[in-house]
Amino acid sequence: MQLLALPAGAARDGVELAVRRLAGQDADQVRRAVRARSADRTRRVLGEVKGGVLKAGQLVSAIEALLPADPDLTWQQALSSLQEDAPGVPWREAETVLIAELGREWRELFHEFDPSPAAAASIGQVHRARWRDGTPQGRPVAVKIQYPGVREAILTDLRLLSIAGAAAGLVARGLAMRAIVAELRARLLDELDYTREAALQNAFHRAITDPDRGADVEAGADVVVPAVVHATSRVLVQDWLDGVPLAEVARSGSQAERDRAGLLYQRFLLSGPERTGLLHTDPHPGNFRLMPDGRLGVLDFGSCLALPGGLPVSFGRLIRALQSGADVEILDALRANGLLRPGVDLEVAKLRDYLAPFSEPSRHEVFSYSTAWLREQFGRVNDPRHPEFAVGLKLSIPPEQLFTFRVWLGIVGVLCRLEATVPVGAELRRWLPGFAPDRPSPPD
Repeated sequence: MQLLALPAGAARDGVELAVRRLAGQDADQVRRAVRARSADRTRRVLGEVKGGVLKAGQLVSAIEALLPADPDLTWQQALSSLQEDAPGVPWREAETVLIAELGREWRELFHEFDPSPAAAASIGQVHRARWRDGTPQGRPVAVKIQYPGVREAILTDLRLLSIAGAAAGLVARGLAMRAIVAELRARLLDELDYTREAALQNAFHRAITDPDRGADVEAGADVVVPAVVHATSRVLVQDWLDGVPLAEVARSGSQAERDRAGLLYQRFLLSGPERTGLLHTDPHPGNFRLMPDGRLGVLDFGSCLALPGGLPVSFGRLIRALQSGADVEILDALRANGLLRPGVDLEVAKLRDYLAPFSEPSRHEVFSYSTAWLREQFGRVNDPRHPEFAVGLKLSIPPEQLFTFRVWLGIVGVLCRLEATVPVGAELRRWLPGFAPDRPSPPD
C-alpha cells in the first residue's frame, strides 16, 4: 500500500544520511536535504491516500507546535499544504462522479466549468464554475466533488484505526480509545454525505443572515457562510468565497490582520452551539478565510456535532474552577464532567499544569498566543520525566466529549499559529455556559 512508502523511505533516508556523513559532507546540509525530502514524501503520500489518513494529517497540521522541531519549517509547510493543496484526482475520474450524480447532461447546469481543481482536501476536490441562474454570466460557485471510491477506502483501510487513535491521543492520554475510534469513524462516514453537509451549512447560513437574530449580531455580522445552491450525496454546489486562507494570514499577514482573524475564528467556533445548536468540529485553518472586507469566511460543514443546549456546562465549570477554585471544587468538576476515573485521586497542582493549554488563556482578559508557549506546554505534559505526565494517565475523556476538547485544542493551536493577541475572558463569559458564575446556565 501507499503508506508503506513512509517507513521504507525513512529507512532509505537513514542509510543515506550515514553514508553522506561518512563521506565527509556537511552534516547540517545533509540533514536539511533529507528532512525536506522526508516531509515532501509524507505530504505526497498522505495526499494520495485521501480519506481518513489525510484527515488525520490535516488535524496534526492544525496544531503546528506539536510538529517536529524544524528551523527551516519544512514539516510545517509540507503538512500545512494538506489543508488546501493536497493532490486531487484526474479530471476524468472526477467527471464520473458528476455524471453519476447530476446526469450525462450535467454541463447544461453550468455556464462555465473549470476542469482544473481550485483546491483538494481529504475526501473531495473543489472546482470553480458558474451556475446557470438566468443571468448573462451565471452565478459564481464552488463545486465540491467527492473522490470516487473514497467511502470504500475509509471502510477498508485498517490503518485508519491506528491513525484515529493517535489523533485522539493528542487531546489527552488515558482516553476510552475503542469508543473514541468508533466515534471518529462515524464522523468520517457522516462527512461523506454531502446532502447532510448542505443541511448543516444552511443552518449556519440562516443563523448568520437572519435579521431577527439581533442579539447575535456581534457573532454573525463578521462571518460569511456561503449559501448552498445544489446538493446531492457526492456533489455540493455553493457560492464561491474569496479570501485569504488563515494559513496564509499566519505566514504573511500584519499583526492587526492576524489579531482580527484570531478573534473572529475563536468567536465563530465558541458561539456556534448557542446560536445554531451545532459545533463546527473541523477547526483546521484550511476551512477559514479572512475576507477582503475583514469578515471571516467559513467553509466545510461536513463535520459538525449537535449540541442543542450549547457547549457543555460542566466544561465551563471545569475551566472556571481551574482558575481559582479550591482543590475539592476542581476534583468535583472533573468528576461531574466524567473526566476522572472512578476512585482515582490526583494532585490538583499538577492537574492545573497539565490542563494549562486549555485553562491558562482563560485567566486573562486579553491573551497573546504563540507557538513557543504551546510547545512549552505540551513539551512539559507529554514528557515522562515531568510529574505532570502521570496526571494525564488518570484522566478519562468520554467519547461524546472528545470533539469539544478537540475543537478547543484546535482553537488554541490555530491562535498560536497566528501569533494572535485576542480577547478571551469576555468571549468565554459570553459563549461558554458555566464559565461565568453570574450567568444563568441551561441544564447540563
